[in-house]
Amino acid sequence: MNYRLVPLDDAIVFPTVTATLPIDVGEDERVFLIPRRDGEYGRVGVVAEVVEHGRSRRGVPVATVVGLHRGIAGAAQAGDDGDVLHVEVQEIHDGHPDDEHTREIAREYRAVVEEILELRGDDGRIATFLRSIEEPGALADTTGLAPDVPNEGKLRLLETIDVTERLEIAVELQRERLAELQVRSKIRDDVESGAQKQQREYFLRKQMESIRKELGEDETDLIAEYEAKIEEAGMPEAVAEQATKELRRLERQGEQSPESSMIRSYLDWLIAVPWSNRSEDKLDPNHTREVLDADHAGLDDVKKRITEFVAVRKLREERAEEIEQDPRANGTILTLVGPPGTGKTSIGESIARSLGREFVRISLGGLHDEAEIRGHRRTYIGALPGRIVRALRDAGTINPVILLDEVDKVGADWRGDPSAALLEVLDPAQNHSFRDHYLDVEVDLSEVVFIATANLLDTIPAPLLDRMEIISFDGYTTEEKLAIAKGYLVPRQVKRNGLKPEEVSVEDDVLRAVISEYTREAGVRQLERELGKLLRGAATKIASGSDQDSPIALDLEAVREALGRQKVFQESVERTAIPGVSTGLAVTGAGGDILFIEATAMDGDKGLVLTGQLGDVMKESARIALSYVRSHREELGIPEDRFQREFHVHIPAGAIPKDGPSAGAAMTTALVSLLTGRPVKHTVGMTGEVTLQGRVLPIGGLKQKVLAAHAAGLTEVILPERNRGDLDEVPEEVREQMAFHPVMSIDEVLGLALEPAEAGADVASLS
Repeated sequence: MNYRLVPLDDAIVFPTVTATLPIDVGEDERVFLIPRRDGEYGRVGVVAEVVEHGRSRRGVPVATVVGLHRGIAGAAQAGDDGDVLHVEVQEIHDGHPDDEHTREIAREYRAVVEEILELRGDDGRIATFLRSIEEPGALADTTGLAPDVPNEGKLRLLETIDVTERLEIAVELQRERLAELQVRSKIRDDVESGAQKQQREYFLRKQMESIRKELGEDETDLIAEYEAKIEEAGMPEAVAEQATKELRRLERQGEQSPESSMIRSYLDWLIAVPWSNRSEDKLDPNHTREVLDADHAGLDDVKKRITEFVAVRKLREERAEEIEQDPRANGTILTLVGPPGTGKTSIGESIARSLGREFVRISLGGLHDEAEIRGHRRTYIGALPGRIVRALRDAGTINPVILLDEVDKVGADWRGDPSAALLEVLDPAQNHSFRDHYLDVEVDLSEVVFIATANLLDTIPAPLLDRMEIISFDGYTTEEKLAIAKGYLVPRQVKRNGLKPEEVSVEDDVLRAVISEYTREAGVRQLERELGKLLRGAATKIASGSDQDSPIALDLEAVREALGRQKVFQESVERTAIPGVSTGLAVTGAGGDILFIEATAMDGDKGLVLTGQLGDVMKESARIALSYVRSHREELGIPEDRFQREFHVHIPAGAIPKDGPSAGAAMTTALVSLLTGRPVKHTVGMTGEVTLQGRVLPIGGLKQKVLAAHAAGLTEVILPERNRGDLDEVPEEVREQMAFHPVMSIDEVLGLALEPAEAGADVASLS
């Protein structure tokens, strides 16, 4: 059909809708109404019947129209007068889908609109009108009548021909209306309830004042109470002035002021800091050593350093008048570094007990917010002092022993860098005037003994590490673990499981079996767990009355029953029996460990494949190893054509990331073993980095590596010559059972590590 084209700039007319519009329809009985946006016509409009037309009081043409149905505009052409456009219209009549999906959407639409009407306070007329509409297309078009639906949404609705899809769009638009109305309703309710609450609180405060007057009480009692507490706290002069200033503010504003609770919290924290409370030190090196020996087996180097620490403090205190004092001398920050379960935290408690001081532990693991150390400023809601001030409050003294646990796991993000705040805490030149952001007064931390713990040195920030004195906890030998189990772990687990010492007995052989077959760790934490399982089995028998023998002898059969099959196996003999496998030594966050480095060659492009979650340093070590072997092939007796293949170096346990500058010697040995067909001796473990010239460079963590080799059953260790002096740190019992070979070059490593070449061996066939 051909209709007069009437563009609408500010309105959208839907089918069944009657509207009076400022438009000129001439003498036409039907017109095509089409929305226009930014001068552009849409494609879908409404065919409308002209009910009435005329002019307004101002002479503007107006017409009353009734929308009939949708239409799609086709080609437009000018009319006879040249000013009026006519357009070919493809008329669209809504279908009547009667499927379950459409009916479900229609029900949802009605429910959403009724909820909107309930929020808006409809008198029922609109709801009645809505219930009278049965056709889904007409039902969806009612969204176009809503005044608060944006024109973009109405236009989208008009241009949707499919009835079911149009109904879905209508539900979406109405849900947006409902969400907005719900937010507005909630805000209005919150404002009204807030006003009612303030009014109620006002009347309650007035009643409270009257009650206090009747009882003879007054706010002045609260002020007097705070004055007495401030006087008793023994604050420094500057702090007392700040406290008095805040108290006067509280007095002026009254207890009913909104700020009164914040001021009272601040005063409570100022009073809670133990400004003048001190523990009396027991500076006796002999007593300190006795306490440490009673609480811990082994760790002689650690105990010696702590005893020296106490002895120096004793002499400085006794000779304070004779010797010029350096305020930084007491600022030594002992940092205990070692694998988990080696007793770092518990030895901190022993230090506090030996000094007669209070002990507080602060866990820094995963800390990212600088305010956790320095506190939040009082301008923030819910502000609190930092962990240092809270530790002093918990200790009740100004000179406790504070253990900063897991200092290597401190992070940094947009909230600040906690390690930077720790610099002020740990630096003896600054910590006498530490300023917490919440208290905003200087707190003297110079009398605090700070002890830090860490698993690894690499992740401690360098400026922080510079202020620390490192004490290494390198783990325990089997004999030390046996002594710890007999003297500490078994008695403690006996108590924890409700047993009496005379009710159970555990032989040394049984303890050795648990240590060697069920645990592989530098510390004793897992060992204590396994012993706990073993003793819980005995407790169950005694409690159930199934075993009347006393004492119960816990033998290997009881170990298997309680702990299951053997969990730790020695596999170095089997692994290195094949050429191309060497045994390296490494240090991880859990202590020392052995690494089997495997190498193989295959047909393919020349290159090097590295697997096993290797870091950049270990990848470089592997490339250096291959380059060294290729450049020295003649001395090693390896034909050139053996290198026209692809090499693959793998370190098992690929799910565990590995990195560090100490695997070069083991990687080079594995490649030479592969290419010469000479297996690596199964008794040998090695550590050391290699240069392109074949020099073996020194490494760190030798003690932990040697202990891991000893625990794995190795009897020989190849190490860099420059690490010879570090052997003094290895326990004597381990040194007696093992042979050590300090070397300068990789040639010495190969001579010591590889089995002798068999006479007439075909290198080509072996490689």
